[in-house]
Amino acid sequence: MTSDVIVVGAGHNGLVAATLLARAGLTVQVLERAEVVGGACRTEAPFGKTPGVRVSSGAYLLGLMPPELIATLDIDLPLVRRDPHYFLPARDGRYLLLGGDRAAARRQFAEFFTEADDRADEALRAELSALANDLAPAWLAEPLPVEQTAERYIRPQLRDTFVDLVRGSAIDYLSRFGFASEQVIAMYAVTDGMPGLTGSPWTPGSGHNMLVHNMCRLPGADGTWMVVRGGMGTVTRTLAAAATAAGATIRTGVTVDEITTAGGAVTGVRARSTGGPDTDAAEYGASAVLVATDPYRLPALLGATCPPELADRIDGYARRSGGQTMKVNLALSDLPRFAALPQPRGQHGTTVHLLPEPAADGSVLTAVRQGFDAAAAGRLDPLPPVEWYLHSTLDPSLGDDAGRHSSALFVQGVPHTPAGSDWATEKDGYVRRLLEFVDGYAPGVGDLVDDVYALAPPDIEAHFGITGGNIFHVDNAISFTDRMPYRTGVAGVYAGAAGCFPAGSVIGCAGHNAAHALLADLH
Repeated sequence: MTSDVIVVGAGHNGLVAATLLARAGLTVQVLERAEVVGGACRTEAPFGKTPGVRVSSGAYLLGLMPPELIATLDIDLPLVRRDPHYFLPARDGRYLLLGGDRAAARRQFAEFFTEADDRADEALRAELSALANDLAPAWLAEPLPVEQTAERYIRPQLRDTFVDLVRGSAIDYLSRFGFASEQVIAMYAVTDGMPGLTGSPWTPGSGHNMLVHNMCRLPGADGTWMVVRGGMGTVTRTLAAAATAAGATIRTGVTVDEITTAGGAVTGVRARSTGGPDTDAAEYGASAVLVATDPYRLPALLGATCPPELADRIDGYARRSGGQTMKVNLALSDLPRFAALPQPRGQHGTTVHLLPEPAADGSVLTAVRQGFDAAAAGRLDPLPPVEWYLHSTLDPSLGDDAGRHSSALFVQGVPHTPAGSDWATEKDGYVRRLLEFVDGYAPGVGDLVDDVYALAPPDIEAHFGITGGNIFHVDNAISFTDRMPYRTGVAGVYAGAAGCFPAGSVIGCAGHNAAHALLADLH
């Protein structure tokens, strides 16, 4: 069982790398310890009571895969634009429903918030779009330090802004635009600053996360993240088909336990059937190994050959990258009715932003901060903000024949481990509290829930095999050359997953760039 390259992990980055390496004429084997491809980018039917309802159980939208990479891979993804894409209801009857109709947004800002918020929103969108267009070519190249990235890619008048954004906080960045309403600031700070982040929107580096989440350049998206028909598993099934068509072999149910070396260079891996005894291990020979898993597995895979500086770097990631995300998948018997906007105007197909009530000082931002501070201290109270999705409104294939809907609560500020307890003890009660919170915006929603499949951070770790349960492997506050390098320091061993540049999410650039680094070294 000898090949030119072994790719460890059949998540989207591993499949991108396998496709490109196989097309370059190399023999490629992909070894995946799960029984299915996709990593955390998959579609599942997890509900015992409603088996016909499917969910994107991990990643839930496609936004950041560059159109240039999609063209290079020559794949066709069935994308559905969300228009409108953001819905911010308030308990006092106000709301924002943002989409392509800018005139409607302007009217809502004027009626429910302020004209200053509308001007700030326009300015924010314009600046982030300019930064995204400037930075885009960098994502398919070797990373540079922040200042050098600014010098090479960013237009002169935005270079200082770029550096400050990458190193600063989402809240500091948003404060530049003159928003008058804290609800609007909180909406953007949470949805763009928090996914994959440990901390809060006030944490330095959350600005980088905000920049990353505004790098959507998909054709027809108009800067908004898109639904994939069939769920996110469609993405990785399509990539797996491309890799196989190029000649790569994909083996599932195979756990890699060791990267073997001789004379300081890789010779292959030792692997066994997942769940099987070590005595069943077999040798897979290869001239190169590309590890498309979270980086925390590398020191154990390399053993004594792991360079100390690499082990120290990975240990540093581990100290600040514990998972802080909870995903509550729901099967709903019907669509909820929002108190702020009862009439259906597309709000069910959006990201629904549910913010906590103002704190004792009257500030929503204080309440948001208190929720994240509680998570950092291991407390489950007060609740953090919640994002809510109902994707079967745009992709009916996720629902079932009885008309049920696929839904999910995305909770971005939970403790990795509840203080003095554990999630096995606390999860059911916490889910009930979340549904009571949602009921304040959509009365009666609890009566619509036919089944629940909730993933707290330890569940994310166990279900998807992500060490620490961080959905992006490495904290997205870590940027550019501070992320996991493609070259590990061991000849022939490469890293190419979400912990690498440019960032975590379903992007694919890490797999692309690691494959190109391998090819450059090979030739």
